[in-house]
Amino acid sequence: MSDKLVTITVDDKEISAPAGSYLLPVCLENDIYIPNLCYLEGMETPPASCRLCLVEIEGRPGPQVSCRCLIEDGMVVKTNSEEILKLRQIAFRLLVSTNDGSCKSCISNRSCELQQIAKFLHQPLRTKRLRHIDRAYPPLIDDHPYLVYEPKKCLLCGRCVYVCNNIEKGYKLSFAQRGMDTIVSFFGSDLDPASAFCKECFACTEVCPVGSLSSKEKWKAFVDGLK
Repeated sequence: MSDKLVTITVDDKEISAPAGSYLLPVCLENDIYIPNLCYLEGMETPPASCRLCLVEIEGRPGPQVSCRCLIEDGMVVKTNSEEILKLRQIAFRLLVSTNDGSCKSCISNRSCELQQIAKFLHQPLRTKRLRHIDRAYPPLIDDHPYLVYEPKKCLLCGRCVYVCNNIEKGYKLSFAQRGMDTIVSFFGSDLDPASAFCKECFACTEVCPVGSLSSKEKWKAFVDGLK
């Protein structure tokens, strides 16, 4: 990123920002909302996996992912065209086609980013346009000493994997298996002294957009409250 400021136009609004900044955070910082799930501030190479942050850029063919797009002086961007809305809705339906949609029994109900995006895109959380795919996982994985993981709620956005691997202590979260069988997996040992760091951290649970990862203490309190 450069110290030099450039000016771009987004939805007819002129914005100044450092050259080489990613378009998505520049828009968000200027009160132009673009839905996104896999981006976190500070990422050097955003994964661009959710495909929700698509925009149109004048002079460039096809839609562009704003989280990976570096701004340039004079760039003209549209975030709210009819075509972009349709593409985002399709991407959203694909995301929720594997989600269990059980909001009432979810620890993140009413504070869930997926719910917020559904409202913004005018889409239901259980789409009827695509066949629901029930991934063959148990509803709960709790073999970590301090965390519980609900894979059927997981969107595989990668936020938890990113923050865990940047902390460089304790357990390591990573993706395991492939395709529709992909899952977030824990690597570590209860006997490893580094695992105690997880007890004080919980950064992975804080960045999870849907409550798929929770501390065992908070999860137990939530479940007890449902009884």
